[in-house]
Amino acid sequence: MPTVRVATFNVENLFSRAKVLNFKNNLEGDQLLFKINELKKELSKLTYDKPKILKLYNELKNYISISETREKLFDRYKTKVVANGVNDWDGFISFKREKFDEGARKNTAKVIRTVNPDICCMIEVESRPVLKYFSSERLAKTNAFANYPYLMLIDGNDDRGIDVGIASRFPIRRIYSHIDDKDGKSSIFSRDCLELEIESPVGTIWMLLNHFKSKGYGDQDTSNKKRTKQAEEVAKILKRYDLKNDKVVVAGDLNDTPDSSPLAPLLNVTNLSEVLEKKFPNAEDRWTYHYKKNEQIDYLLVSKPLLSSLSDAGVERRGIFDVQKFTDGNIQSFNTVKHYIDSASDHGMVWADFKF
Repeated sequence: MPTVRVATFNVENLFSRAKVLNFKNNLEGDQLLFKINELKKELSKLTYDKPKILKLYNELKNYISISETREKLFDRYKTKVVANGVNDWDGFISFKREKFDEGARKNTAKVIRTVNPDICCMIEVESRPVLKYFSSERLAKTNAFANYPYLMLIDGNDDRGIDVGIASRFPIRRIYSHIDDKDGKSSIFSRDCLELEIESPVGTIWMLLNHFKSKGYGDQDTSNKKRTKQAEEVAKILKRYDLKNDKVVVAGDLNDTPDSSPLAPLLNVTNLSEVLEKKFPNAEDRWTYHYKKNEQIDYLLVSKPLLSSLSDAGVERRGIFDVQKFTDGNIQSFNTVKHYIDSASDHGMVWADFKF
């Protein structure tokens, strides 16, 4: 009987990422992101508070660049704001980037090779060229059986380059992006809900790849409402399917726990089940991420035909730095993960086997 293994993994941006995201302590990065958002708001005003703009820029200049495409925001030495308001100049903020340690790339590949999925949802991938390079240089050369000829990523709504992509051994036949789905004038998805039709040996599998709004910086009520809207929209998309008969997977980092109110509209969809919940009766065994405590925020939600074929599932956590501290020594990090900088990710990889 054929077996198909599906997985989801937040790889924390392959190869390079915004410097502001590359902190061991998420709070430090969150505070900087809050200030960047504050600077964006100031730069959109008709009349500038020049001392405030200069102060914010000086606090953030190690992490951002301001490109001026028409007229100038600053004087030549960036010691003074010369524009009086948004109509006096034209430009944009970009994030300064830094390379990940070579060890991080190798350990990310090690997790994927260890789990060896046939279809892998990958969260926080910088671009399709990066995904293609990673697949050919880090996976295929090390393990010929871990080659992924079918790769897809569409640039999403996050201007930091945090996108969702897929690596598959099976052909991708159709693709639908939801980056332009709107709630009024606002985009619903922080990145995308990338919808793909996969031609597998056991028939068509539909994948819906997601990375919901973070709980991080900013107002918590606002981020809760955003995730709620995203959960509602994915549930709406699922209405196009017959979940009793179609093979459908909703995969990714949903940035909230199974008992949360924002995820309820999605997790309560009829004939949609979470694989780890079915495999591990004890909720404590399902954790995929550790910040202040062990929590599940990564998911593989599957329709009825896949649930009936579920033969095994798990979380590969050995790419996480110091995972032994979070598991009372029951799990040890890979011996190549010696520091948080060279960890594969701060997330575990969720995987599931379906036997037909």
